[in-house]
Amino acid sequence: MYPPGHRLFRQGDPGSAVLALISGRVKVLGIEPDGGQLLITLRGAGDLIGEGAARRLSKRTATVETIDRCTARVLSVDRFNAFLNRHDGHSVLTDYLVTKLSQTVPYQVELVHFGPERKIARLLLEVVALADRSSANPDHIPFSQQEVADALGMARSTVALHLQRLREIGALRSGPRLAVSDLDALKDSAGV
Repeated sequence: MYPPGHRLFRQGDPGSAVLALISGRVKVLGIEPDGGQLLITLRGAGDLIGEGAARRLSKRTATVETIDRCTARVLSVDRFNAFLNRHDGHSVLTDYLVTKLSQTVPYQVELVHFGPERKIARLLLEVVALADRSSANPDHIPFSQQEVADALGMARSTVALHLQRLREIGALRSGPRLAVSDLDALKDSAGV
């Protein structure tokens, strides 16, 4: 069990283990030498974490932090590879890796082509989509304005402005915590 905000993997560390995420959500971040960071993707229950570095026996290419309380099964690289060998799972893993890699492309497109409100709305939709629907607050977004800004490479003031607009159109609830009140309105803002 890992608490919110826990760093599971650090970019540059050896890939010595793989995590199978049983519950919760994590963010995968690219960290720059100057300390800047950018959200690469989000992952949720059922996903593997760290499988790329473990397969290549190389260094971690990203930092992974928990968004909320997470449960994960830790497998050493040796155990993970033994499992793949025993179940002839290498081609399945390759397909999984290609699928997950292709899911990161939309984030890169968003950073280049979409306006701030659309980027923010898409991020919030993704966070809500990965939430455990049986949790007490599945429409709650456990990010501060600064975390949204950091994730998308924006100024906090820009994020605050667009979050206010999303509240005004009814997509988000009023108040200090981010929560979706109208999923369709948020989808409209996201362009989906």
